[in-house]
Amino acid sequence: MGDYGAGFRNWGETRVNRAHPIRAGKNGLVSSPEDPPRLLLIEDEPKLVDMLSTLLVDEGYEVDTATDGQRGLHLGLTRRYDVVVLDRGLPAVEGLDLLIRLRSRGVTVPTLVLSALGNPADRVAGLDAGAEDYLAKPFDIDELLARLRALRRRHLDTARVLPLPGGALDLDTRQATMGSEAPVRLSERECALLATLAGRPSRVFTRTDLQVLVFDDAGQDVIETYVHYLRRKLGRGVVDTVRGRGYQLGRGK
Repeated sequence: MGDYGAGFRNWGETRVNRAHPIRAGKNGLVSSPEDPPRLLLIEDEPKLVDMLSTLLVDEGYEVDTATDGQRGLHLGLTRRYDVVVLDRGLPAVEGLDLLIRLRSRGVTVPTLVLSALGNPADRVAGLDAGAEDYLAKPFDIDELLARLRALRRRHLDTARVLPLPGGALDLDTRQATMGSEAPVRLSERECALLATLAGRPSRVFTRTDLQVLVFDDAGQDVIETYVHYLRRKLGRGVVDTVRGRGYQLGRGK
């Protein structure tokens, strides 16, 4: 496909597929095998946004876009993504500052920085800020797509098992193992709730957060019921209640 300059010349000749609306995966953290991967594109150059959105949708991604850092930060904190493509020179919030804020809030989504700042010091700054990969502009489209595929493969190798206080949650089998105890099988909703909390262990989730991410077809009253189920199966310390705010992954015991 050539570099992104050539892409600008050709993107208008390709039918533009609108990005799909963002949906939470069934486990609330990463896409299940049958779900399309979800990608957040944070870039302020309109032509590049249009071109990349088209290519990424054609590649099989569900794409959400943000054209300034403030919007990108909001989406990164409130939505679930499998990968983020992030520009540095953004309005409102600079790209690396945005990434540092996401990481400080426990958002671990794999991130590729795509920037015109491409000297070694710039790349080191991006990686030190929490990016998993860094690609300088102008870039080759095929290389970008290959890097995103590799980034997702590396992430999926580890993201299917999440650490718990004193144990681990296997998202494929929906089994939680606590210490030396035998694995405990969870229901789909129990697993989705626990995966959501374990995916961002430092974050306190409000009832509204959990209703949107896990229980979108039920009322908020059901959240307390499922917290009770998890505590009964795995111990009271697996989920903490933060009075007046919501729920957080527990510290065990």
